[in-house]
Amino acid sequence: MTSTASSTDTRQGQAPHDQRPSWQQRLRRFGYTAGTTDRTDPAAGRGDAGGVVERLVPPYAEPSPRLWLALGVPPVLAERINRWSGWVGPLLVTLMAGLMRFWHLGSPKAVIFDETYYAKDAWALVHRGFEVNWDKNANDLILQKAGHVGIPSDAAYVVHPPVGKYVIGLGELAFGFNPFGWRFMTALLGTLSVLLLCRIGRRLFRSTFLGCLAGALMAVDGLHFVMSRTSLLDGVLMFFVVAAFGCLVVDRDRARQKLAAALPVDADGRVRPDAYVGDTLRLGWRPWRWGAGLLLGLAIGTKWNGLYILAAFCVMALLWDVGARKVAGARSPYVAVLKYDTGITFLATVPVAIGVYLLSWIGWILSPTDGTGGYFRNWAATDGKGGSWTFLPDWLRSLWHYEHEVYEFHVGLSSPHTYQSNPWSWIVLGRPVSYFYESPSPGTDGCPASAGQKCAREVLALGTPLLWWVGCFAILYVLWRWLLRRDWRAGAIACGIAAGYLPWFMYQERTIFLFYAVVFLPFLCLAVAMLIGALIGPPGAGDTRRVVGAAGAGVLVLLIAWNFIYFWPIYTGTAIPIDQWRSRMWLDTWV
Repeated sequence: MTSTASSTDTRQGQAPHDQRPSWQQRLRRFGYTAGTTDRTDPAAGRGDAGGVVERLVPPYAEPSPRLWLALGVPPVLAERINRWSGWVGPLLVTLMAGLMRFWHLGSPKAVIFDETYYAKDAWALVHRGFEVNWDKNANDLILQKAGHVGIPSDAAYVVHPPVGKYVIGLGELAFGFNPFGWRFMTALLGTLSVLLLCRIGRRLFRSTFLGCLAGALMAVDGLHFVMSRTSLLDGVLMFFVVAAFGCLVVDRDRARQKLAAALPVDADGRVRPDAYVGDTLRLGWRPWRWGAGLLLGLAIGTKWNGLYILAAFCVMALLWDVGARKVAGARSPYVAVLKYDTGITFLATVPVAIGVYLLSWIGWILSPTDGTGGYFRNWAATDGKGGSWTFLPDWLRSLWHYEHEVYEFHVGLSSPHTYQSNPWSWIVLGRPVSYFYESPSPGTDGCPASAGQKCAREVLALGTPLLWWVGCFAILYVLWRWLLRRDWRAGAIACGIAAGYLPWFMYQERTIFLFYAVVFLPFLCLAVAMLIGALIGPPGAGDTRRVVGAAGAGVLVLLIAWNFIYFWPIYTGTAIPIDQWRSRMWLDTWV
């Protein structure tokens, strides 16, 4: 038998927290307390994890007010900050992102890269309803005359649907036909996408911190930053995809809440799974799922690769329904989903998306059919006469012909381009795209007079390297979490990445570019946030594990932020000495 009387430890009667080193005690002032749950218990850190309600609708992590109290904030105010942290945190991250994206938005004062198409197409669309052919010197005239130029009448053959260009045109109507005007809406949507990602991440991880971290990572990604400051379609597409994903995540929570509310309570007051409820409960019209269908229609109306995302998200949403009914006690969850959920999912997405897509062509449809309207608008009345489909309206047959011609163009596009890249190289940023480059002399265009040599001004569509390279490991981590731990959050993130990335591997001979990857970038940021959350450690981990994990995660986030700041000049077109520009060309393929 061991006697305690001879022990020299004078701390026997103290609480376990008080036996820790002073550095661990000081952490408690800022809200940190080590978990005291038994880590051998599978329910540790999850409350009553065996309870069906907690499994259907996991609770949010409650932030501690101790940090604010330690900083001298009055208790009442600290409680209010805590209560509103789910919105205050994301809004602060969004404010930071917005300030960066709108800072000198009109610079460079030039038509950069594919702005030469979309800025002018947008201006024509919001005034004529269809795209037109512009003169070769139109860009110079637009800049010289502050946008006060006439709009041609000759219709142009374009290969992308109109939604994204209408969005760009809204900024031009509000602020003029100038660089600031045609970049305004992409900057606004880029900023709002950061807010959406913060809130989506918070709902996914049930953690305001991890949600804000995911948004902050996207705020300091160079590719997202450059695309938010350039009037291209892919940034608009990314916004609609993220918003649709957010609607589906909210719909998932609402559906599971309805299932939980319908389950019976036993004599002990515990909610129990019930086969009848799981197999037969109707979940209603699900307005958030209809919202997702609307947004996915807008995505397809921006660029056709939204079709792949529509298909992937529909499958993901139905699998979520299967999982929810299974937890609720359904004996045949797949049959129940087929009977009660598949129909409404189809109606809320596919017909809605098709309807939105057709509606986006309304300007072209209403244009004249005498040859002065949109491109191919009079095809059914001229070259398309006869055939077995003449019972359809002429506008529909003409539009179908137009879409067929566009499809043939896309699948056959193989013209070489200096900045084209294979999708295998995107995830490691193998070949970024230079949108703008100038070599100003010392003392001109921002080049320091003391430079002694020419400077470089470049806008390079390059993701923040450290973020993307960490993202490679984060993808492996979420795949492991999904396949081996059956973590639905990891599966949702993997679905978003796969839907935006994998389809491009079918077109490896096609001329494609790295900036297409901005569509799946938000999900990459969620993956990195999930990985960082794992580095910090679970709630039940000991002091040393949590502190070391938090320190490592903090260093990693700071390095990513520093990496963005370091590349800031080549994201914004800031003139820097040529040697400083060369020092930022880490890979030969970046030049």
